[in-house]
Amino acid sequence: MRIHCLQRSIPSSCMLNSSAIIRRQQFLIRALGGCCSHQTHHQFRMQSMFSGSGLGADAVQPKKGLDADACGILRLITPPVDPTRYKGQAGKIAVIGGCREYTGAPYFSAISALKIGADLSHVFCTKDAAPIIKGYSPELIVHPVLEESYSIRDEDKKSISERVLAEVEKWMERFDCLVVGPGLGRDPFLLDCVSNIIKHARRSSIPIVIDADGLFLVTNSLDLISGYPLAILTPNINEYKRLVQSVLNCEVNDHDAPGQLLSLAKRIGGVTILRKGKSDLVSDGNQVMSVSMYGSPRRCGGQGDILSGRQIISSKVKRLLFSWLITIFSQYETSYSSADASVAVFVSWARQYISSAKEELGMNPTVLGCIAGSALVRKAALLAFENKRRSTLTGDIIECLGRSLDEICPLSGVHRSLLDQ
Repeated sequence: MRIHCLQRSIPSSCMLNSSAIIRRQQFLIRALGGCCSHQTHHQFRMQSMFSGSGLGADAVQPKKGLDADACGILRLITPPVDPTRYKGQAGKIAVIGGCREYTGAPYFSAISALKIGADLSHVFCTKDAAPIIKGYSPELIVHPVLEESYSIRDEDKKSISERVLAEVEKWMERFDCLVVGPGLGRDPFLLDCVSNIIKHARRSSIPIVIDADGLFLVTNSLDLISGYPLAILTPNINEYKRLVQSVLNCEVNDHDAPGQLLSLAKRIGGVTILRKGKSDLVSDGNQVMSVSMYGSPRRCGGQGDILSGRQIISSKVKRLLFSWLITIFSQYETSYSSADASVAVFVSWARQYISSAKEELGMNPTVLGCIAGSALVRKAALLAFENKRRSTLTGDIIECLGRSLDEICPLSGVHRSLLDQ
């Protein structure tokens, strides 16, 4: 690829000095090439990006050597397609959320788990939300067990709360991971019921991915997740700001984002935090990892800047320049509902992988799940945006999840040959 060809295709208003252009192009070539390399399933390299020192006030973005080998991690923990496996081995996910105002988010989260490769996906929601979510897809198992304050009397709240917990408890032991928060709302009684569900999941040692209104709940009740190593928080920029203010009693420090994230995870105690942003940061209080590949400048829901790439030269050059322009000019977040489900599925797969290993690997499955989940959704978001541009919606991203996983982690040669017959 010739650099001067790319330079002529860029409008003069977008031109930077040539040395900067070359550096960015070289970085993107390495990044894209590294993500598409054909590593074996068990080859894996993960670098710790923070050891408690060495990141000063000038570290606005994660440094080059701090990126996780996200594609290698994803390939490592993704289970093979095996006809001898039975239903449920690829993951059983439950979404706790969905009320009369919000029915889309729990659906997006639950259906994403299936699109990625989980075998079963449940939704525990309010009675008002259940028929709507059921109508979205017959693939989901919907439980209309949650209640909101408006539908019950004060004297009945205790008995109803006990009944809700009993209904969820009947299923709890079957699940590999819970996703708490999508479409949950902030009804006080509903949040109290979900608090009891979180406590029971914790006693049962079930991983819990917490997002959206689930983060509102735990930010105001940190004891629910404090000291629980299987809790994963996935805040966007505003949710992260509230969490930092509540726990660290300070403002967000973007100049030392990895250091502050490490301090936050340590202060809460044991939890893993996936901070969504231009580069997703992951920390369990012992290390910080960064996922900065792929991504879309379009954030569904009307938030964020939108950038449209230009159609130029060959498809490879077009893709490279498109990604390069996004890297330079856009600010985006991996904040789709599918991200929570992606993390949940990969956490369950990471736990399976680690438990089946013949020797102690010293890997935290929640960190691995966050890295792999982030990488997959970023890849899917980029594929969707390349096709739909400004009209990209969450549903478009969900439809790209399977293709994204197949591109990063292709089927084995045996299964490929069967498809070609």
